[in-house]
Amino acid sequence: MGTLLNLVKRHKAGENNGIYAVCSAHPLVIEAALAQASNDHSILLIEATSNQVDQFGGYTGMTPADFRHFVLEMAASLHFPAEQLILGGDHLGPNRWQNLPASEAMQHADDLIAAYVTAGFKKIHLDCSMSCADDPVPLTDEVVAERAARLTAIAEKTAITHWAAAISSISSAPRYRYPGGLPRPLEGLVVTAPDAARKTLECHRQAFDRAGVATCWPRVIGLVVQPGVEFDHTHVIDYHPKQAQALSKVVEAYPNLVF
Repeated sequence: MGTLLNLVKRHKAGENNGIYAVCSAHPLVIEAALAQASNDHSILLIEATSNQVDQFGGYTGMTPADFRHFVLEMAASLHFPAEQLILGGDHLGPNRWQNLPASEAMQHADDLIAAYVTAGFKKIHLDCSMSCADDPVPLTDEVVAERAARLTAIAEKTAITHWAAAISSISSAPRYRYPGGLPRPLEGLVVTAPDAARKTLECHRQAFDRAGVATCWPRVIGLVVQPGVEFDHTHVIDYHPKQAQALSKVVEAYPNLVF
């Protein structure tokens, strides 16, 4: 069983556990994260965000393969075991190309996903919630799900091609996370409605069926929702647990899923 899926199953069984994601490409941050995980004797999830690292280099100048080499090289220098390291991609989709028509943006997104999976990234956050140049605002759940399923199919095909028996081995196949709502300004922040979370999941499940990737649905382990806590450069919205109680119960119906 894969490390992340095992973590989720243990959590569902009542264990008080979790994992944080280090979303940074800064050498000092990566070094500190490796040192902390080494001291904790824990696994470490390091993620590259779509604007940091892409097939063209992103703002760091690194492709996914470059980023993997960078992290593994630093891990080796600190004697951190590679098997304790998980690489993830964050907000992978047409985000970088929103100024283009959807057809062009999604072609770039196809190539982006293929580059990440080829490089060995196994925790994949697919985010197709943003509108492209010729899209309505906002996109419907159905359109978001259709595009996410398209990218999932690319990821699965790439994994089969580049990882030996990846899909036949549940421990080495990609894990997926999907967006559960559109970004909102802080002054309009609301908790995701339980029915909205359910609809997002159902739209994605149906889109998976249509795209021929239904078999990987058990590897969807995360849905991004808004529990009522957020921050920007000038404000912090404090978390009020009672406001998210109804939302938190939704996830109990999905054995492999966390919010």
